[in-house]
Amino acid sequence: MSTLAFHNGPILTERGFADGLCVIVEDGRIAAILPGGAPHGAEAVDLQGRCLVPGFIDTQVNGGGDVLLNDSPTVEGVRRIAAAHRRFGTTAMLPTLISDDVAVMTRAISAVRDAIDGDVPGILGIHLEGPYLAEARKGVHDPARFHTPDDAELDRIASLGNGITLLTLAPERFDAATLRALAARGVILSAGHTAADYATMRAALDAGIRGVTHLFNAMTPMTSREPGGVGAALDDPNAWCGLIVDGHHVHDASLRVAIAARPRGKMILVTDAMPPVGGERDTFELYGETMTCRDGLCSTAGGTLAGSALDMASAVRNTVRRLGLPLDEACRMASQYPADFLGLDHEYGRIAVGYRADLVMLDEGITVQGCWIGGEA
Repeated sequence: MSTLAFHNGPILTERGFADGLCVIVEDGRIAAILPGGAPHGAEAVDLQGRCLVPGFIDTQVNGGGDVLLNDSPTVEGVRRIAAAHRRFGTTAMLPTLISDDVAVMTRAISAVRDAIDGDVPGILGIHLEGPYLAEARKGVHDPARFHTPDDAELDRIASLGNGITLLTLAPERFDAATLRALAARGVILSAGHTAADYATMRAALDAGIRGVTHLFNAMTPMTSREPGGVGAALDDPNAWCGLIVDGHHVHDASLRVAIAARPRGKMILVTDAMPPVGGERDTFELYGETMTCRDGLCSTAGGTLAGSALDMASAVRNTVRRLGLPLDEACRMASQYPADFLGLDHEYGRIAVGYRADLVMLDEGITVQGCWIGGEA
C-alpha cells in the first residue's frame, strides 16, 4: 500500500482543528502528523481547504441501501448496508437487528461473524436491539417476540467471538447477576425500550449497563418527583447516551439540555437508520407492515416512529445547525465518543499516530467529499 499524505486543510486533532499539518498514512494507519505539505514520494491528497475528520462510527444501523438486516441476515446484506452508509462518512458500524425470533438472531450473528472474517469494510460487530424489551415501551418492535432468555440463549448472544456485541435490553427483565455475567463475557449492555423507574435503572447501571439506547425515546421520562429512566441516565456520570438528532425523535431543546447536563464525551450520535438511507425506495417492510419515509421521518401508517432516514453526516450537520455545537465537538460525538463507548479508543475515532486511517473529508456545508477506511478510498 502506498504512503498517503493528507494536506492543505484543517485537521481535527485531539486539540481541535489545526491548519498547516500533513497526515501521513502507511499500511492503513496514521504514521505521522507533520507540519507542512506532502513529503516527496507520498501520494498527496489535497484537501483544498476542506476538513479532515475521523471516520464516523454508528452503533445503531438497522438498514441502508434498501436492505433491512432482519430481512437479509447474510454477509451480502451486511455488505450492502455498510456500503450504503459509507457515502455519508460512516467508516465503522454495528449492523443492528430489531427484535426478532431466535433463529433470525442466530443467522444475523453468524452473518456478522462471517462478514468480519471476510474483511467486509467497516463492520465492528452486531447490535441486538431486543427482543428483551418492555411491551409498555415497545415502539415499533413486535411484542410477540419479546421474552426473557434462558441460559442457552444467553450463550448465543455472547457467541460472536470476533467482534463487538451490543445488546439493548429493558433492565427490569433481568436480575443483577445476569447483567453482570453478560458484561463479564464482553457483551456491552445498553438500556432501551424500558419501563424501568429511576431506582431500577440506577441498579442496572450499577450492575453493568454501560449505555442508553436513543435517549428519551421508548423509556420512562423525567418528571419532578420521578426521574425515570431518562433521569437515571442523565444523573449517571459514566453512562454513554445515544442521540438521534433528526428533528423528529427528540425536540432540539431537550437535546441541548441533555448535552449540557452530561459530562463531555458521554453523548454519541446514532442514526437508527432504516433501508431508505442510501437507497432508492421510500418504503420498506417490517413485521409484515409497510413503513413509509417522508421528509426524513420513517413511520407506520398509524404514525409510530420506525427508525429513521438519518445518515451520520446529516446527524453531524444537525448537531451543528440545530443544536449550536461547534463542528469539532459534533464530529467527536460521531467518532471519538462512540469509539470510547465500544472500548475501541486505542485505535478508532481519532486522528492520531498509530490509529486506523479511517478518515472523512468534509466541505464547508458539512457534506462528505471523501471517505477512507484503513487508508483505502
